[in-house]
Amino acid sequence: METDQSVGTSTTGNTSNPPMKLLFVEMGVGYDQHGQNITSAAMRACRDAISSNSIPAFRRGSIPGVTFDQMKLLIKLGVPHSLQQSLDIERVKSVFPYGKILDVEVVDGGLICSSGVHVEEMGDKNDDCYIVNAAVYVGY
Repeated sequence: METDQSVGTSTTGNTSNPPMKLLFVEMGVGYDQHGQNITSAAMRACRDAISSNSIPAFRRGSIPGVTFDQMKLLIKLGVPHSLQQSLDIERVKSVFPYGKILDVEVVDGGLICSSGVHVEEMGDKNDDCYIVNAAVYVGY
């Protein structure tokens, strides 16, 4: 039985023409315990998502007719609503060493909680810890 695993999570809302054939989804969590920088937390979430995976299929030609240059990525980030405007999407994109990033979607999610300590020497403004969740959709 063959199923079409196309993904259409673009923030443009255009799901009638799926942007890629989905191969897998990588998930990660990132924290910023000191300095209260939501972009740092998002970058860590993306690194966490991709750090324990290898994708030899794109390099070795394991997918007939698909080359390495055709790898596509869709990024979905769960970020606390009050911090979404502070997020630097271009810095987050810099985490990905290859693949064409089709879209970065930011949704309400993540968490702001206490780290239990306020360390001014580490740039803390307060004891907030920022947490971001990431889903990285990989396909062609």
